[in-house]
Amino acid sequence: MTTVTLSSAGVVPRACWYNNSVVAVLAGLFVNAILSSATDMILVAVGVFPPLHEFGNPAFFSDSLLLLALLYRTAFGVFGCYLTARLAPRRPMTHSLALAGIGFLIGVAGALATWGVWQSWYSLAIIAVTLPSGWLGARIAQSR
Repeated sequence: MTTVTLSSAGVVPRACWYNNSVVAVLAGLFVNAILSSATDMILVAVGVFPPLHEFGNPAFFSDSLLLLALLYRTAFGVFGCYLTARLAPRRPMTHSLALAGIGFLIGVAGALATWGVWQSWYSLAIIAVTLPSGWLGARIAQSR
C-alpha cells in the first residue's frame, strides 16, 4: 500500500512505514534461511555433513557437527538481524528483536517437533541464542 504526497514537483508516491518494516524483517529472515540452507548443502557436498537422505537422522550427527551448525546459524542469525536493523525505517532494535522473536518461535516449534528424537541440547541452544543474536545484530547496525 502506498500513500501519495503532494509537493510542488507534483504527485510523489511514498511507501507506508509498515510496508518497509515488513520488508526489513522478511529480508533478514530470508537471508538467514538462505545462508543456513546453502551452508548445510555445501557441508553435505564436501562430506562434512551426512548425505541428504540421512539428513534428518540424528544418529548421523555427532555433537561436534551440531555445534558447528549452531555456530554458523548463530552467525547468520546475527547477520540477518543486522540487515533487518539496517533496512528498518526507524527503531532498528525493535525490528531486529521482532525478527529474533520470530526465530525464537521457530526454534520452540522445532524443539517441540524433535524433542526426544534429536539432541535436546541443540534445540535448547538454538532457542537460547536467538534473542541475544537479535540484540547483537541491532547493536552492530547502530554502531555504524
